[in-house]
Amino acid sequence: MSRDELSVLVEDELLIRMSVVDEFEDAGFDVLEAANADEALELRALHPQIEAEFTDIDMPGSIDGLQLAELVQLSRPDMAILTSGYLKIPKNDLPYQFEFVSKPYDVSRVVSHIRGLTIR
Repeated sequence: MSRDELSVLVEDELLIRMSVVDEFEDAGFDVLEAANADEALELRALHPQIEAEFTDIDMPGSIDGLQLAELVQLSRPDMAILTSGYLKIPKNDLPYQFEFVSKPYDVSRVVSHIRGLTIR
């Protein structure tokens, strides 16, 4: 992913979001940030060139991160989607076989994983 490609980080905890955005930007990503799925959907409408989404699962708002990922996958099957959090269902039961990273996660591994997803 190059600087002219966008990714979205969806995380409701401000300090975590700020930290991960800084690390993603240091790794060369252009990052848009959202505090919940509703904000992420608004960003997608404004920025159709978004290439990847990294979303927390358990968030406040009208839908959670898995439902957000499902919506994104339906409208943009080419978009790389990575989910994180504390998974309450078996990985094999994730819709569309989303990639999952459990918390706490190593941001450098997440960056590598997103790069791998966007190269496919």
